[in-house]
Amino acid sequence: MAMLNPNVESEYKTERALIAGMIKQEEKAYRQAVTQYQSSMLYLARSIVGEKIADEVVQEAWFSVLKSLPKFQYRSKLKTWMLTIVANEAKSRLRKEKRSSSLESLTENDPGFLSRFTATEHWSSFPVEWEAASPDALLSSDQFAHCLNISIEALPTLQGATLNLKERQGYSLKDICNILDVSESNVRVLLHRARNKLFQVIEHFQITGECCSI
Repeated sequence: MAMLNPNVESEYKTERALIAGMIKQEEKAYRQAVTQYQSSMLYLARSIVGEKIADEVVQEAWFSVLKSLPKFQYRSKLKTWMLTIVANEAKSRLRKEKRSSSLESLTENDPGFLSRFTATEHWSSFPVEWEAASPDALLSSDQFAHCLNISIEALPTLQGATLNLKERQGYSLKDICNILDVSESNVRVLLHRARNKLFQVIEHFQITGECCSI
């Protein structure tokens, strides 16, 4: 039986109890669901469509969740199922606005990426070595935090979504595959490329103190 986040105060202690409450249209259940899942839904929506229409995407996703909830079959966690709906709604909005890129274009060869590795997938040139005190100083820098945030927002659609689900929300590769509807091999490529681009940003900031564009 799936337990809900113990840090969220509520009277619905399990997913089944919360789902039952939402199906019965209990206001307390709705409020708890929003408290429990809204932030994760927004994070994912922003990763795919950006800040401008993320709220609209999440609102539409909630309508779909409430409409489909009586048919929920408990094959995954409620949160995973809800994020799948968010991802589908976000990708649908991109297609409607003709701003969607194919998966192939998001994972195609990037010369800057490939030049860092040899044919045997080892470093062709090693990353810049940080000074002993540098990581902590860097992470505590407001300027660097801002740089990192705008760099994450600038990542290609599925790269940003994959990084968000893995690093911010702690999902497994299998769950990410289900949420974004892509193969595990493509998830690995998307995650690797996103991490590599951010590593380049970190390297550049470490050397120059300035933020570089992705």
